[in-house]
Amino acid sequence: MKFSALLRSSSALWTAPVWGGIVAFYFFYALHFEDPYEEVIGGPLWAAEQVSSALNYFYAFAYAITLGLASWEGGRLKRDRVWDLAPSRARWRVVGQALAPAAGAGWAILLLPVTMRLIETRLLPTTTAVLPLAMGMGIVCAYAVVGCVLGHVAPRAIAAPVGAVATFYVISKSSTYSDPLWPRHLSGQLSTSVAFGEYYSPATVLLPLLVAAAVAAAVAAWWSRGPRRVPLRLLATATALATLVLSARTASGWGVADGPVTAGHAPARCAGTAPRVCMAEAGGAVERLDDVRAEVTGSLEKLRAVGVDVTVPSTVTDGLLYERGSTRPRSTAATWWLPLTAQAEAAGPGSGIVGVRYAVMLSSVTFPCSIPTSFDPGTSNAWVVNRDAAVLWAAHAVDAQDPYLRWRAGQYDQIANGPEVLAKVRERAANGLALPTAAQRTAWFEQEKAKACRLVPKRAGSGPAASGSQGADS
Repeated sequence: MKFSALLRSSSALWTAPVWGGIVAFYFFYALHFEDPYEEVIGGPLWAAEQVSSALNYFYAFAYAITLGLASWEGGRLKRDRVWDLAPSRARWRVVGQALAPAAGAGWAILLLPVTMRLIETRLLPTTTAVLPLAMGMGIVCAYAVVGCVLGHVAPRAIAAPVGAVATFYVISKSSTYSDPLWPRHLSGQLSTSVAFGEYYSPATVLLPLLVAAAVAAAVAAWWSRGPRRVPLRLLATATALATLVLSARTASGWGVADGPVTAGHAPARCAGTAPRVCMAEAGGAVERLDDVRAEVTGSLEKLRAVGVDVTVPSTVTDGLLYERGSTRPRSTAATWWLPLTAQAEAAGPGSGIVGVRYAVMLSSVTFPCSIPTSFDPGTSNAWVVNRDAAVLWAAHAVDAQDPYLRWRAGQYDQIANGPEVLAKVRERAANGLALPTAAQRTAWFEQEKAKACRLVPKRAGSGPAASGSQGADS
């Protein structure tokens, strides 16, 4: 049968308005209800992130529709007694032709939202960015095989709807599993999202595909006929079980929604030297790179002018390049990771970027001891006043006192006398700023840091530590 005639008679064609309408609804309503169009195109834009976001709603639906349609077509092959009427034709060739429209419907359900998302964001995907799409399309083929067999062993009027609903339910619920973990990672519904600059690792997309392919091969082997069907069935079953066990053991070591990803792939644009400032090229604010670098260098000069012992880094890099904190390298004396794009976007065009000055100040002010990262109700918090007064004093040097005070005021809610502590911090910082000479102000700053370290509870540890992006204030 010609493919055009096969398509016209296929259930995939006469059900297309239904599943096509659902795809359109979820894309234009559900996706943009979660992320308004203005935010989607406003950046940061990363093709792999957009592909992952677009596919998230459609994996289970694509698998369910494919299995339902394949079950219907498999039942029709059985009803029409194709094997009796054309015994000489290759069994797999007939099945492949019959299932092509069903698999095509599943592919379309995955391809349409990805294509529309990339068009509206004007992104060109790389091969690595579309790996989850390739995984989903491969799993669709596996569900087509399973559905065809199901249509042969059960009445298609029952197998098709029940199989489709059961598939959708099981795949959708797999993302809620936390014990055991492996179903959420092997079901084909990727529960791991990718952030800006990230790609899925090969294992994240390969294991679900291998499991689906192995199960489909085992199901097909048990349905097959031939003189060697028994050893073939045993081999396919053993292979499927081994693949499932090994994949489950591997995926059980992953996090709840934290499968393996690789980070740091987004291109950056840099300017200047000592420090060299780099921002994400596709972050949406790279046009303000020169302004950002001016804020960085200006803040460093102002802090050094008031006596803060600042070690100028060789590179100040945009934290957006490693958006997920768990994959981002730690800041060092030579390389600082700061939220440059986020602060440039928050400031808006044509205005000073106080957030960058604030981040530079936090990375510049260091203490000769380890400062606790939170308030401990079981120990003395007397160190807070001296520590915060010193940092607030430095914040005034770069005109970043307002964001610092807003942040710490929220932190003081953990202390019973938070407003009183805030008042003392303001008072001590004002006293330090009011000293008549620069030498006295610098000496006061060093004394406040030393006193804060003396008041830190001993069990908090010792040794040099930094506040800011290298320490407690990150």
